[in-house]
Amino acid sequence: MTDRILPTPEAGDLLDLVAEISDRELAPRVAAAEAAAEFPREVFATLGRAGLLSLPYPEEVGGGGQPYEVYLQVLEEIAARWAAVAMGVSVHVLSCFPVADWGTDQQRERWLPQMLSGQTLGAYCLSEPHCGSDAAALTTRAQPIGDDYVVNGVKAWITHAGVADFYNLMVRTGDSGASGISCLLAPAGTPGMSFGTPEHKMGAMSSPTAQVILDSARVPAADLIGAPGDGFRIAMQALDAGRLGISACAVGLARGALDEALRYARERRAFGQSIADFQGLQFMLADMDTQIHAARALLLEAARLKDAGRAFTLPAARAKLLATDVAMRVTTDAVQLLGGAGYTTDFPVERYMREAKMLQIVEGTNQIQRVVIGRALARG
Repeated sequence: MTDRILPTPEAGDLLDLVAEISDRELAPRVAAAEAAAEFPREVFATLGRAGLLSLPYPEEVGGGGQPYEVYLQVLEEIAARWAAVAMGVSVHVLSCFPVADWGTDQQRERWLPQMLSGQTLGAYCLSEPHCGSDAAALTTRAQPIGDDYVVNGVKAWITHAGVADFYNLMVRTGDSGASGISCLLAPAGTPGMSFGTPEHKMGAMSSPTAQVILDSARVPAADLIGAPGDGFRIAMQALDAGRLGISACAVGLARGALDEALRYARERRAFGQSIADFQGLQFMLADMDTQIHAARALLLEAARLKDAGRAFTLPAARAKLLATDVAMRVTTDAVQLLGGAGYTTDFPVERYMREAKMLQIVEGTNQIQRVVIGRALARG
């Protein structure tokens, strides 16, 4: 990490540790797990024991006390080896946010120790079959009955559905629109909660995505996070930070693709020389490298604003837009550089390209990021 400016020497040591763990525990397993669509729960346990699932939360609540600037570079290191695991870490950290920032002291004491240690894994349930980008239109309803909320509806495209230990449910407790949405925390095994068949996706096979089905599911009223009507604000604040997490995953994925392209280009010979010596391919590699560095710089700018307590919604949208588009371009170019080999499963770049497309969609599509940025520019 000698080419990076980090806030503390300890941050460099942390990134070196993450690289070591990723090389030892993740890289040797990713191809087989992705091919078998096998969720690597024990990998998350390993990362939890290393303290990597709590990094951006304060030490006083059991977190790692690291700035977002450092946490995001940890995600990048993980994503350079296994993008689906890095995305899972980002989703888990996102899922801890409602309790950590909006929960009562009693809720934090009850939930956070297991969440931040990695003993439990989280899921974040906002989207529904009829509304993804238009989150304020969600219809899953929670009706207060006695000491419980009775919840009916379906959540869609939920990462970790069926394998998570707790679920943040964004539900409607009031009238239509954003002001009628609340947040409930429901543990796995909640009566009336079940899961759909995992989606058959084109990438990130080791990360299960499915519907969360709520059929008169009973959640104690004591597990309402914040006040009734706070849910949309909780969701949007979480997504701002979550978009930075996905941006870091994109930078790491692109970096992994570039590393693979460089290895191949240096080893592959044609016309009596290494193909890395051909200027046309050097230009391609130069563009890939420059785009990755530009995406990382924009990402870290947004992270530093967040760490300084300043508004970062717009910088997060810019970072998510650029980083995930860069990941798509870089992984596509990596496939092209490898030629026919890149189109086979003998090399990982075809998987990287499929995973990059996912990152342009999750945590707000890149079209939504353009809406966020464009509206801000128009309003001045």
